[in-house]
Amino acid sequence: MRIDLHCHSKYSHDNYLEPEILIRQAIKLGLDGVCFTEHYSVTASRPVEKISVPEGFYVFRGVEIATDHGHLLAYGVKDDAWNLWGRDNYLPFQEVTESVHKLGGICVPAHPFRGWEAAGDRILEMNGIDAIETHNGKDPETAHQQAIRVARMRSLPSVGGSDCHRRVEVGRAFTLFDNPIRTIEELAEAIREGNCKGVCECPCRC
Repeated sequence: MRIDLHCHSKYSHDNYLEPEILIRQAIKLGLDGVCFTEHYSVTASRPVEKISVPEGFYVFRGVEIATDHGHLLAYGVKDDAWNLWGRDNYLPFQEVTESVHKLGGICVPAHPFRGWEAAGDRILEMNGIDAIETHNGKDPETAHQQAIRVARMRSLPSVGGSDCHRRVEVGRAFTLFDNPIRTIEELAEAIREGNCKGVCECPCRC
């Protein structure tokens, strides 16, 4: 299965992409599913659950969290109970991972080698991460290779996502799963077990 694990719509409040258009583009590209990872909040994307999709296409929801060690994708949490701080930015990385894990979720550093605000080389020693986003549709191949190297060094699974904020960006990177994924619990478990890998199909970056 091919699932774009890093998608933003208008519910991230930094773009105007309608979730229906995002889903339609993903289906057109032959993806099997998408995961809405709106900034700061899981509940922000709740309206997408009402969107009708064809049989065999799946819509999941996660969140992209801004921590003091870069952005972190969380999958498998149902709501915003993970946020114990009442704010959106520069949350304490280690405490966030602990909170997400207590709720049964998994933690994946996003675009770890993108600029000064990213995790960077700190990712070599970060505790509490379950996989690494090795492929991001907005990052150059050099960043992908750095992330792949770290994932291998740490024996961590690899995932990919487009980080789309516009229709044309959907599906530029995605995660290839070994087995069918139908629920967010199955998705989180497959990543945790390493039954997946990140893929990039954007010719301008890969």
